[in-house]
Amino acid sequence: MNKPIRKIAVFCGILVIALLVRVNWVQFVQAEELSSSDKNRRVLIERYAHPRGDIIVEGKAVTGSTETDSRDFQYQRTYKDGAMWAPVTGHASVFNATMLEGIHDKILTGNDDRLFFNRTIDMITGKPMEGGNVVTTLNAAAQRAAFEGLGDKKGAVAAIDPRTGAILALASTPSYDPGSIVGNDEKASDNWVALNEDPDKPMLNRALRETYPPGSTFKVLTAAAALESGKYDIDEKSGIEDPYELPQTDKELTNFGNPPCDDATLRVALQYSCNATFAGISADLGNEEMKGMAEKFGYNEELFVPIRTAESVYPEDNAPQNAMAGIGQASNRATPLQIAMITAAIANDGKLMQPYMVDRLEGPRSVVEQNEPQEMGQPISASNAKKIQQMMETVVEDGTGTNGQIEGVTVGGKTGTAQRGVDNSETPYAWFISYAMTDNGSPVAVAVVVEDSDAQRNEVSGGGLAAPIAKDVMRAVLEGRQ
Repeated sequence: MNKPIRKIAVFCGILVIALLVRVNWVQFVQAEELSSSDKNRRVLIERYAHPRGDIIVEGKAVTGSTETDSRDFQYQRTYKDGAMWAPVTGHASVFNATMLEGIHDKILTGNDDRLFFNRTIDMITGKPMEGGNVVTTLNAAAQRAAFEGLGDKKGAVAAIDPRTGAILALASTPSYDPGSIVGNDEKASDNWVALNEDPDKPMLNRALRETYPPGSTFKVLTAAAALESGKYDIDEKSGIEDPYELPQTDKELTNFGNPPCDDATLRVALQYSCNATFAGISADLGNEEMKGMAEKFGYNEELFVPIRTAESVYPEDNAPQNAMAGIGQASNRATPLQIAMITAAIANDGKLMQPYMVDRLEGPRSVVEQNEPQEMGQPISASNAKKIQQMMETVVEDGTGTNGQIEGVTVGGKTGTAQRGVDNSETPYAWFISYAMTDNGSPVAVAVVVEDSDAQRNEVSGGGLAAPIAKDVMRAVLEGRQ
């Protein structure tokens, strides 16, 4: 063999070896990634080759499947009260799968490895393949109260059972009907484009994925830090003057309407939502201590419930910004779920439970996975939590949160009106957090935020806009437990 031919032969041999390496890499190393990729049309065809399992709320399916005349997709998803449940279910469509539909797609399609035995039995008996079910912790009446309470307003609601961390309601508005984008046709495509281009972001899960300045609701956590420090007590004078001058500035903080905030006790300061008192406490404790307390309640890390929840942020900051963060402003930002967690921990005597919304995963013949309540930590002592309960109950009995009162039920709460935009130029956010307890110790904790409303700017308040929604959600949960 002459030299040129030998070179060509070697080169061709290298190409063959490279091809073999690449083929084996694709078949063995990348096989799982490629077979499960949403860009693999076979995955979509398989996803809708048979009815999906369902997402269950209180024993009833809020999803379904219906047969189609499509050549590729034999079945498509259906939704009951789709817009109300969208923040929980998400959608399963030819575009993608989100929220519980996406996270538990393999259970719902029946392709999860834990359902191998079921698939084998079905193959032997000739029975059509079945998907499993996702059984949630949601309370239907509470979800409806939250969704209808928000109505045309932009906002979110999160409700938790403080004893277990079970999520009872998770509403976000404006919402969308997942059923409008499930088809494999032009109408579904047009709806998909319209939803993604909508400036109001109806597919955004505001309860889990949007962060807001928590405003005065955060004063509850600042009160917790104050009590844990040992420097303050519930009915002792704080020693903080009103108005309060922010550190390193000449800017003064006070409240409108001249409430009794000068040298106020913690109870009075929370009752009247005194900016001076809580900014002064935050400045006194310092950024490191305030940040540490926020992190004990879940700040500065993502949560999975199992849907990913955006990280709530209490930052490292300078003295004046830290003082403002102590009253829920500056760079302090939180999801509604995070603020509900703070409320729940206080209602649960200081014990913070891991929030979760899936009770169990069911196969066609057995339970595949059962979730159990898990403790995240004890941010504050039981004795200090009980003191904050007293303070929050004073807020509802004779403070800014009287719209949260429920006859015959112990309710603790805190209002919040968070500044928004440069120099507070936009309509403020209205917040209300609360818990309700009956004599048999059956609590519920709720956080409500309203981004905007038809109310005039000077009429926007947590007590006026958000508290009635929280009240209806709490009442729905408690009435269902009777």
